[in-house]
Amino acid sequence: MTTTSASATARAGTLALTGLTPLVWGTTYAVTSEFLPPERPMFTALMRALPAGLVLLAATRVLPRGRWVWRTGVLGMLNIGAFFPLLFLAAYRLPGGVAAVLGASAPMFALGFAALLLGERPSGRRLLAAVVGISGVALVVLRAGAALDTWGVLAGLAGAASIAAGTVLAGRWGRPEGVGPLAFTGWQLTAGGLVLLPLALLAEGAPPALDARAIGGYLYLGAIGTAAAYALWFRGLSRMPATSVSFLSLLSPLSATVIGWAALGQSLTPLQALGMAIALGGTLLGQTGGRKPTEETAAQRVSAVDPARRESCDVGRAA
Repeated sequence: MTTTSASATARAGTLALTGLTPLVWGTTYAVTSEFLPPERPMFTALMRALPAGLVLLAATRVLPRGRWVWRTGVLGMLNIGAFFPLLFLAAYRLPGGVAAVLGASAPMFALGFAALLLGERPSGRRLLAAVVGISGVALVVLRAGAALDTWGVLAGLAGAASIAAGTVLAGRWGRPEGVGPLAFTGWQLTAGGLVLLPLALLAEGAPPALDARAIGGYLYLGAIGTAAAYALWFRGLSRMPATSVSFLSLLSPLSATVIGWAALGQSLTPLQALGMAIALGGTLLGQTGGRKPTEETAAQRVSAVDPARRESCDVGRAA
C-alpha cells in the first residue's frame, strides 16, 4: 500500500469513527421522550455532563495544569455548560424540526469562527456544502405550519454557535502532550457540569424522583451519548480540520429521524429520504480542504514523532 493510499484509508477511518458521535447524539431525542422525566431540561443537561466527567477524571487521574485550567473552562462552557441547556431550551420551546434546522447551522458558524480564529477563509465549496446540508435537514424534519418562538429560535442559534466555537477552539488548541481523548473529555464535562449544577438547582429545584427507566436513560446518555461520544469527537478534532468535523453534526437530525421511524413508529416519506441524501451530500462536500495546523499543533505533532525534532521546533519558536 502506498503512502498516499494509506493516508486516505486512515482519514476515511477517522471520518467514519468521528461520524459515530452525531449518530449517537441523534438518539438523545428518543431517549429523552421515552425514558426521562418531562420538563426537566437543566437536570437532564446536568446528568449528562457531571457524573460522566467525574467518572472519567477518576479513571484517567489526569488534571489540567497551567493555561489548560482556563482553556478547559472555556471549552467546557462552550461545548457543555452553555450548549446543553441551550439545546434543551430550543427543543422545549420549538417543534423538533425547527430546533434541528437551527442546530444544523453549526457548520456555517464554524466556517465563520474558523475565519476569525484560524485565519481560514471559507471556500465557496464549503459555503455551498453548509447551505446544501441545512436544506437537506430542513426537508427531513420541517413540517408545514411549524410555530416559531423567539426565545426558542435565539436559543437554537446560540447553541449552534456555542458548539461551533468550542469545536473550532478545541481544534486550534489541540490537547496537551500526553493527554488522551478520555481525560480531555473528562475535563470539559466536569467543568461544564459544575457550571450547570447551580443553574439546575436554581431553575428547577430539587432533583425529581427517578424510576428504573429514567436511571437507565441517564446512564445511557452519560456513558454512551456523552462520555464515549465526546471522546470520539475530540479524537477526531486532533486528526481532522475543525470545520470538517463540524459538518458531521448534520448527521444528528438524520439519525434522530431514522430512529423515530424504526423504533417509535413515526412516518418516513420519500421527501424525507431525498432530504437525507441531500444532507449527506452536504456533509461529504464539507470534508474537502482543510486548514493549516497552528504553530502549537504542528509542534505537538512533531514531538510525537521525533524528540530531536521537537527540540528544533522549541528553539525555532523561542527565536
